[in-house]
Amino acid sequence: MRLKLLSVVFFVTEPIVNDKKKTYAMSNLKGRNLISITDFSKEEYIQVLDIAEEFEKNPKQPILSDKVVATLFFEPSTRTRLSFESAANQLGARIIGFSDPGGTSVQKGESLHDTIVMVSSYSDLIVMRNPKEGSSRYASEVASVPVINAGDGANQHPTQCMLDLYSIRKTQGTLENLNIAMVGDLKYGRTVHSLVQAMCNFNATFHLVSPVELKLPSSVKMSVKNANLKYYQYTDLAEVIPFADIIYMTRVQRERFPDPLEYERVKDSCILTAKMLQGCKPNMRVLHPLPRVNEIATDVDKTPYAYYFQQAQNGVYVRQALMAAILGVR
Repeated sequence: MRLKLLSVVFFVTEPIVNDKKKTYAMSNLKGRNLISITDFSKEEYIQVLDIAEEFEKNPKQPILSDKVVATLFFEPSTRTRLSFESAANQLGARIIGFSDPGGTSVQKGESLHDTIVMVSSYSDLIVMRNPKEGSSRYASEVASVPVINAGDGANQHPTQCMLDLYSIRKTQGTLENLNIAMVGDLKYGRTVHSLVQAMCNFNATFHLVSPVELKLPSSVKMSVKNANLKYYQYTDLAEVIPFADIIYMTRVQRERFPDPLEYERVKDSCILTAKMLQGCKPNMRVLHPLPRVNEIATDVDKTPYAYYFQQAQNGVYVRQALMAAILGVR
């Protein structure tokens, strides 16, 4: 008697994003570059934020012990560089790179092209900050490993944007339908440009507070218009405080001004004090990408609305999530 062998097909379902033992199968971020915040979709933002939540619960995991991360900072940085390096260290990665190009062959005239090609051969991932707009996009085109933009001039700062999204969701319980006040240097503020573009995915209403000289560029406003969302422009910060869910303060950046006299005219135009917060929403939080100069008075630090130091700490978890996802271990 012959037995007939029947073929059996097993269907394996993809893991759920919020499962405790998760492997993220929603979108494969392995090998992706992150140069502009628009390189990722709304769903991919959420994916990264969910991974970051898990790292906040357990940040020390040796899942990158066989990886080398290169941090190339052609421009000064404290929080971005140190949080990337802390994130990589806590995941077991080895770090190479520099925080001052003065000690590298750039001083001898080496091109960005040659630097990136060389560093690609030494590492699995490049994190780069450069004062020239578009430099990170160019680096991603010549690199043989993924590139994360840690800030390119006045253009974009996508990882800061991701930690801003994480902080907003953590403090508000949602990213949807919020009143976001952007305050200060909206013209040169790359963190503002990235965050406005990202929040266009979440039906935000934007309240833009700045001196006339530092208004949000038309190219960024176009993102709001294309999403059929509303924005309002102000010169007086006090007008937006009663209804804002998030007040996103920025410093006026002396280093971005071609004319020092223009900087002197506007440097003190938007200053937030604790007294001004009387009557704000109970859930309102003040964010700032830091460093601050004088745009947030120190008396705000002691109020329940100040969240900028916790915001900076969130950068470790978000950057862990990005590196883990791009290197294919999450």
